Amino acid sequence: MTESIFISIILVNISPFFAYIGPGMGGGVIAAIFGIIAAFFLGLWGILYYPIKRAFKNKKKKNRLSKNKNNINQRK
Repeated sequence: MTESIFISIILVNISPFFAYIGPGMGGGVIAAIFGIIAAFFLGLWGILYYPIKRAFKNKKKKNRLSKNKNNINQRK
């Protein structure tokens, strides 16, 4: 009950705040948002790309070894 009265008093007595946010502050906020987004996607890239790259490298190495075995067997 007292909470609702307190909230209603606050909402009724709202006065405008006069504040200036300069262009530096806006640029900093935009840079921070882009930084967070870039960090997320680069982290995702690092988590997904390198294991896939390693798997392809291992597959290529395995194929090369099997071709070498086939060439050795054909020579005999």
